[in-house]
Amino acid sequence: MLKTRIMTALALLAVLLPVLFFNNFAAFAVVVTLFFCAAIWEGFRLFNPNSRRALLIALFWSAAFAYSFFLADRSNPLFWFAISVLIWLVRFLPSLKLGLPAQDSGGNTMLSMVYAVAIVGCFAAIVTLFRHSPLYLLSVMALVWIADIGAYFSGKAFGKHKLAPSISPGKSWEGAIGGAIAVLVLASLTIVAGAPALADTFAVRLQASLGWAGALALLLLVAAASVVGDLFESQLKRRAGVKDSSRLLPGHGGVLDRIDALIPVLPLAALIDAWL
Repeated sequence: MLKTRIMTALALLAVLLPVLFFNNFAAFAVVVTLFFCAAIWEGFRLFNPNSRRALLIALFWSAAFAYSFFLADRSNPLFWFAISVLIWLVRFLPSLKLGLPAQDSGGNTMLSMVYAVAIVGCFAAIVTLFRHSPLYLLSVMALVWIADIGAYFSGKAFGKHKLAPSISPGKSWEGAIGGAIAVLVLASLTIVAGAPALADTFAVRLQASLGWAGALALLLLVAAASVVGDLFESQLKRRAGVKDSSRLLPGHGGVLDRIDALIPVLPLAALIDAWL
């Protein structure tokens, strides 16, 4: 299993790193659209496990996404960022407490469409942050990865109080707090280092624009949003009775399993960046 995970990770890096740092926008557009299609497909399958139309729906959404963001460039990214943040605040965050509608209900169908909109917002942010610079995009994504790693080790070492036992029994408040602290510490080191190579990163830009208090507050918000995204997908998988969103990435599960925490974070970061 470990060997499979490592091989898949190396294959992904072999594809993604050249696309990001060779600054080939055409290759970037193809890769992003493929991952977007996979995420939409997995999302609709989690909401409707017995649906036979998930792939057709995903292809339709992917064609619309590619046309809007790459071919015609008639998208309005700020709209997608704002609507995504609003969706997480008023619908997905409360569902962690209130639960999800029954799978055979109209409310579930509507919620699946809303989640697809949130995925659009995430990938719209990927496009926008990449256009700023590949490093800038990675600097936002790294915050989520740091939060996840910090939460894992903190939870293993100190976890006693369950964060959401009915959704994800393995997650603890101590883990979430540890992840947030890891984000603050490593982001602060990035800022204090003052290295020219790190000047165009999200944390450095926050501190330069808002000072330490404002930057740390927003970094905490980013860390909290990553936890919410992770828990929401866990809630979907638990209701669907599956361990992974798919088997597209051997040893890792599906695309959503890798980007669940990014779905609320990237639109939030892009909205903050536009405001700055």
